Amino acid sequence: MSVYTTVSAEDLDAWLARYTVGGLVELVPIAAGIENTNYFVTTEKGRYVMTLYERLPASELPFYLNLMAHLARAGVEVPAPEPDRTGALFSLLNGKPAGLVSRIDGQSVHDPAPGHCALAGAALARLHIASQTYRPRLANRRGPAWWRQTARIVAPFLTPAQKELLGVELECHSGYGKGSLPKGAIHGDLFCNNVLFADGRVAGIIDFGFAATDFFAYDLAITVNDWCRVEAGEAALDDGRVAALVRAYDEMRPLTEEERMRWPGLVRAAALRFWVSRLHDLYLPRPGELTHAHDPAEFERILRDRVEKPVALPL
Repeated sequence: MSVYTTVSAEDLDAWLARYTVGGLVELVPIAAGIENTNYFVTTEKGRYVMTLYERLPASELPFYLNLMAHLARAGVEVPAPEPDRTGALFSLLNGKPAGLVSRIDGQSVHDPAPGHCALAGAALARLHIASQTYRPRLANRRGPAWWRQTARIVAPFLTPAQKELLGVELECHSGYGKGSLPKGAIHGDLFCNNVLFADGRVAGIIDFGFAATDFFAYDLAITVNDWCRVEAGEAALDDGRVAALVRAYDEMRPLTEEERMRWPGLVRAAALRFWVSRLHDLYLPRPGELTHAHDPAEFERILRDRVEKPVALPL
């Protein structure tokens, strides 16, 4: 959530006239993440997060914003998009599609305990259950085709060992989309920093910029790879954290036998996706007023760990 498009108080105050939220009181840029431009916005009537979508085409925005509205109506802990006076959930601001969502009070955890993992697993299950009744579909733009395309782009920057690992993993996951795993709208990026806690509960799931139609178990694998490590920054998984998160999820949306069978491959695919993404952002960054790029070496270590020590789901 870096700042790529600067917005002045005057720009925003004029844009807010489209809404019934009152005049601008405070505008604060958010300097974290890498995809979009985000600001905390306080108005005379409430507190919001404003996002300018830097990469997403306007044609895809209804999928993300209507998904958040659908989940919020279903009682899932997500920010609710704020409609303007015409009912639209986004409009142009400084040449970019932009929208407002409610601001959720809470804090993310950097090094989650098993209790945090269980709460996150249950929240993800609630999201997946609610998304089963969300009819729009959107192919995952960070799916296997993107992995292969981006691998070719970053290859000149890699060592021979990295190229070998990347080639082996791309071949391993060439049949990723096959099978009959349960699927629907997923979050696609449920890292620790995208879940806010307050008063011992999940207060909010944020940042739906990678939402797509994909396998629910793949979304669970993405979550496990970040939440369940022995400690932040390490690659190996902690059995207690994995058990807490997966069991809490499974109690609400029981995993199928095929999901359990394909689990070792799904956690590898999830690690591959974020290694490739971070390689791209490191070697081909976009200019921004404030930027925050993640180290790809972290997910290279995670991927190698998942290859060397295949992961089984807790019974």
